[in-house]
Amino acid sequence: MTGDIGDFLRSRRARIRPEETGLASHGRRRVPGLRREEVALLAGVSVDYYIRLEQGRGPSVSDAVLDAIARVLRLDPTEHSHLRALARPAPTPEAVQDIRPGVRLLLDAVGGAAPAFVLGRRMDILAWNALADAVAGHSRMPAGSRNIARHVFLDPVARELYPQWARIAEETVGYLRLDAGQHPGDPLLAALTQELADRSEEFRRLWADHAVKEKTHGVKLIDHPVVGRLVLPYETLALPGEPDQLVVVYTPQPGSETARRLARLATAAPDAPLPKPQESLPQPVRG
Repeated sequence: MTGDIGDFLRSRRARIRPEETGLASHGRRRVPGLRREEVALLAGVSVDYYIRLEQGRGPSVSDAVLDAIARVLRLDPTEHSHLRALARPAPTPEAVQDIRPGVRLLLDAVGGAAPAFVLGRRMDILAWNALADAVAGHSRMPAGSRNIARHVFLDPVARELYPQWARIAEETVGYLRLDAGQHPGDPLLAALTQELADRSEEFRRLWADHAVKEKTHGVKLIDHPVVGRLVLPYETLALPGEPDQLVVVYTPQPGSETARRLARLATAAPDAPLPKPQESLPQPVRG
């Protein structure tokens, strides 16, 4: 279930009509979009070379060829980077996801001003501050199941928590697919995606699209059971020395209703009701 260059290229070819590239569309087509020989023609490579690349058995491919294919298939910057990762798979190191003490202090320093947490490999939730816990109840999740993808697709509470669940689901799969391309052959990621595919029809459908998406910034809506609707812009910060860890910080507008509601959460009793994941959530294999 991890990243596959053939499936990715075929899915991107299917999005483009021949007429959009200046090619005439002759005869009946068995599949939508561009044929392999048309991509090869437009990219300036031989058909055999492109076929071998799509089959994952081509030689070391140059930046120029990958750039040409990305141009023909109209890949955005994230998709372009994903193509490079798939074409040149790097060994996946041992998955040790430790949090530096300084990072924990950083989360605490943010304090009651903003919810913040650390997102690791496979979308595991590695650490958080008190306000992030009050918003999402990370500490109340089973210790082995603190994973955003598992929460979004397997926890029924998620559909109540996120009024824009469908968009959250698409973004989650896109980021997980990006992680798969950067870490090919990761058995823990393969186990996670297989579990999600087995248990969620929505995940299977979205995973088959091969869409990729970075989590750089955005806005998340949360219907909190205690304080109501929260409108939470967020920014993600890469940790120096930890390329697989991101600090996600929610940045509500000062003086907004969301800021006032977060202030209420920051001073609420620690036993206030929070979203609880279902007890039936499975325990994942630990890395």
